[in-house]
Amino acid sequence: GEEGGAAPRAFLAPVMAATAAGRVLLEVAGKACGRRAAPASGLCSASGCVWKAGAYCTLAPQQPSASPPDMKSYLWTRYNEAKKVTKELVPSIMSNLLNPDAIFSNNEMSLSDIEIYGFDYDYTLVFYSKHLHTLIFNAARDLLVNEHRYPAEIRKYDYDPSFAIRGLHYDVHRALLMKIDAFHYIQLGTVYRGLSVVPDEEVIAMYDGSHVPLEQMSDFYGKSSQGNTMKQFMDIFSLPEMTLLSYVNEYFLKNNIDYEPVHLYKDVKDAIRDVHIKGIMYRAIEADIEKYICYAEQTRAVLAKLADHGKKMFLITNSPSSFVDRGMKYIVGKDWRDLFDVVIVQADKPNFFNDKRRPFRKVNERGVLLWDKINELQKGQIYKQGNLYEFLKLTGWRGSKVLYFGDHIYSDLADLTLKHGWRTGAIIPELRTEIKIMNTQQYIQTMTWLQTLTGLLEHMQVHRDPDSQLILQEWKKERKEMRELTRNFFNSQFGSLFRTDQNPTYFLRRLSRFADIYMASLSCLLNYDPDYTFYPRRTPLQHELPTWSDQLCTGTFRIPFLQEMIQLK
Repeated sequence: GEEGGAAPRAFLAPVMAATAAGRVLLEVAGKACGRRAAPASGLCSASGCVWKAGAYCTLAPQQPSASPPDMKSYLWTRYNEAKKVTKELVPSIMSNLLNPDAIFSNNEMSLSDIEIYGFDYDYTLVFYSKHLHTLIFNAARDLLVNEHRYPAEIRKYDYDPSFAIRGLHYDVHRALLMKIDAFHYIQLGTVYRGLSVVPDEEVIAMYDGSHVPLEQMSDFYGKSSQGNTMKQFMDIFSLPEMTLLSYVNEYFLKNNIDYEPVHLYKDVKDAIRDVHIKGIMYRAIEADIEKYICYAEQTRAVLAKLADHGKKMFLITNSPSSFVDRGMKYIVGKDWRDLFDVVIVQADKPNFFNDKRRPFRKVNERGVLLWDKINELQKGQIYKQGNLYEFLKLTGWRGSKVLYFGDHIYSDLADLTLKHGWRTGAIIPELRTEIKIMNTQQYIQTMTWLQTLTGLLEHMQVHRDPDSQLILQEWKKERKEMRELTRNFFNSQFGSLFRTDQNPTYFLRRLSRFADIYMASLSCLLNYDPDYTFYPRRTPLQHELPTWSDQLCTGTFRIPFLQEMIQLK
């Protein structure tokens, strides 16, 4: 399930669901703890008890002075009352749906302060169709067979776009794919060996619980290196890699073939890399660009809007010159270079942001590298390699007047925000799909009841008699089933990109740290004035009173909800 915890700022629907759940509990609070809740304040009127609108009491539940004689009737009455009120609240929550094309902020930022806009290319300026991941998967699979001498039978596996999600971790030594939360805890039920779920008991035995120590986690850039046994897949291009890893693992396991997981991981990684390095992917896209590239008109509209408002723009990408030129001519036009003040290709990010040694090289119209010493970065020219320190020296574009967009939280954004003070924008294509799911009545109804049921369990656990404990076990079973249901709303194997059972995912933790704003695509900028200020939502901390989330539910802070977006344009 994907409930509870510190809510991502984009996901206010669950916050409102939690608020609604809290109101349900307030209505039964007087009966649940023998006290009367004060409706205006949202607080229990009894001394020492504070009922939070997030469905949790800030104090440990106190033992009741006397239990009712018929605990079965008492508990099921509270349960049915809560369920009835929950159902009645759903329409009011449905009136405050989030806009999938909104921009969400982790840090306050005004676009009026931004003078220079920078962009990655892949999955930032250009979006690809579903055919691309199939292409990468098939090409890497064939490389495993043809060059790494893997069994030809693995060719029977076809790419399944519904298997993996971004942000997963892979234990290189154990060959396990899994989802980890912001506190390094594995989400049980999401650990896969090949295509099969590993039983919770086995996971707990392997890891001495479900926590992954810091020294075993992936390194700063999500890689498995030195003592780090975990690799985190943060790139959208990594979805075919995770699927291929799982399929080959599955083949070896099903056929009782003894293998070294570390070698398998390295071979698959090298095969995926070669699809890029050897130009297989680039040539295929250029040969059938209409099949693989989409979202064309949106990119040109965004760039034109920024140019009309006098903003400077630059492009820094790891992709090669001819590939970028072909794609940009298709989505923007032959004059695309006129929109950019600086264009840098094959930058080798994240090394571009850290290695001071590599100078820029100019690329001529035929794609030939020139040997000229670069003393300035000229508009209309294309440059290769280089480094950020030389870039800053030649352009003078420093600090918070620069906003850079990219889809890879580590390679594109981390160094820029931590070391150089640039503002950063993350492009998260999955965001649009997840918000649409969260706007459905089925999701909202399930989430609201799940939050309410969690609150009931917390406050009714003080009843220790056998009858009460049997009922609480039934509720816990229902809660577990609902968690699995909410996970399946997003992805049957791994759930939401942003949330585990009760906590944010490790992916979201890094997103919140390294991105000032985030959105589904650059086209979301078209909904906002160039002087617009983004304010992060003030969601209550665990020790704070719930006044802010109360106001969310009453509609005081509805932007960026659906009915308000037209006023932002």
